[in-house]
Amino acid sequence: MISLILSIASSTAILTLFKVFGRFQVNTFQAIVTNYIVAASCGFIAYGSLAATDAPWQKSWFIPAVLLGVLFISIFNLMALTAQRLGLSVVSVATKMSVAIPIVFGFLYYKELATVPKLLGIGLALLALYLSSKKGKENPKLELRDMALPVLVFLGSGIIDTSIKFLEEDRVGADEVSQFSATIFAAAALSGVLLLLVKSFKSKVVIAPKNLLAGVALGIPNYFSIYFLVQALRIPYLDSATVFTLNNIAIVIAATLTGILLFKEQLSKQNWLGIILAVSSIAIIAYFN
Repeated sequence: MISLILSIASSTAILTLFKVFGRFQVNTFQAIVTNYIVAASCGFIAYGSLAATDAPWQKSWFIPAVLLGVLFISIFNLMALTAQRLGLSVVSVATKMSVAIPIVFGFLYYKELATVPKLLGIGLALLALYLSSKKGKENPKLELRDMALPVLVFLGSGIIDTSIKFLEEDRVGADEVSQFSATIFAAAALSGVLLLLVKSFKSKVVIAPKNLLAGVALGIPNYFSIYFLVQALRIPYLDSATVFTLNNIAIVIAATLTGILLFKEQLSKQNWLGIILAVSSIAIIAYFN
């Protein structure tokens, strides 16, 4: 359970840092690329082995991990585009509701037990995620071509979580979690650097020191958010549906409380209802698990 708590704390720190970035006018993309380099370095340092016979490209999970890294940076860009065109609430809801994909995958592929209390708790959690993420003031005019954006964010985010669960269960050894996480981040970093190079050919790219510092600050909790999530998925008395539900709903509660305490954010009635439902879903899942 400690692993799950640390994963939640790391993810909450990431969201908090993104809010801070906005206040200090940090170039988010440059910070993200730097963050992936730092996160990959953390993983390879934690793994410790540099032997050629133990290189990541010799592992059965290497190609999927590289593809996941490319998907990481792709979804980030899709999230930014969705936020620009449709508003932050749309991308927030699409990202958080994507937890339904690994939950359904766990029920169908791993034959995880779907009890009535668990389904009730998950249902309340999904409703809570929607209500707590929805911002009443944002009412974008949706066009058919724009509708594809949140759908792609939803599918991409869900595929990432599902793939991590599948690889953790079927291919990644108990002592390979650090190397596996580092490989994902290294692929994301390389993809990000290539994108920066492409942008530099189109227009002048100025890399400010504050963007690099922001990336360093982001990279450490980002690495641990994945590392501890993989470890949480290995808790013997928690199935993946429970882990993903508790992880996502607890992040929403923690991030909301952080926003209220540190950034004086105001919540609507539906946001507060979402928080109440979130606490209720955690209580139901925890009690009947």
